[in-house]
Amino acid sequence: MSEMDELEAIRMRKLEEMAKRFSPSGRSEREEVISAPITVTDASLSEIIRKHPLVVVDCWATWCRPCQMIAPVIDEMARDYAGRIVFGKLNVDENPVTSRQFRIMSIPALLVFKDGVLVDQIIGAAPRATLESRIKRYI
Repeated sequence: MSEMDELEAIRMRKLEEMAKRFSPSGRSEREEVISAPITVTDASLSEIIRKHPLVVVDCWATWCRPCQMIAPVIDEMARDYAGRIVFGKLNVDENPVTSRQFRIMSIPALLVFKDGVLVDQIIGAAPRATLESRIKRYI
C-alpha cells in the first residue's frame, strides 16, 4: 500500500467516524438498517448478538400454532423498530444447540439480548402491547 493509499484510507475512516458522531441516530450511513426479521441459526447467533446492540430472537417451530399467531406481530415490530432493535427468528427444530443452551422448553419464546448478554426471556404468545412493554425498556 502506498503512502497516498494509506492516507486516503485514514481520511475515509476519520470521515466515517465524524459522520457517525454527528448523525442523529449515532450510526454511520454505511450501517445497515434491518427492517424485517433475520434468520438466526446455531452458527450465526453469537455473531448477530455481537454485531447489534439490541436483538430479539423469536424461537419458533413450523408445527407451533401460537408461533404462527405471533409471527405477524414480530414482523410488524421489526419494521416499526428498524434501526433500534434487530429481530431474528430461530427454528428450534433446526437449531438444537441454541435451544439447549438457553433452555427453551416452551415456544414461542423470545430471547432479548442487550450488548451480547441475555437480559430477558418472554415465554408464550402475548399481545403486541405486552411484548413491547417488556422489550422497550432495553432501548
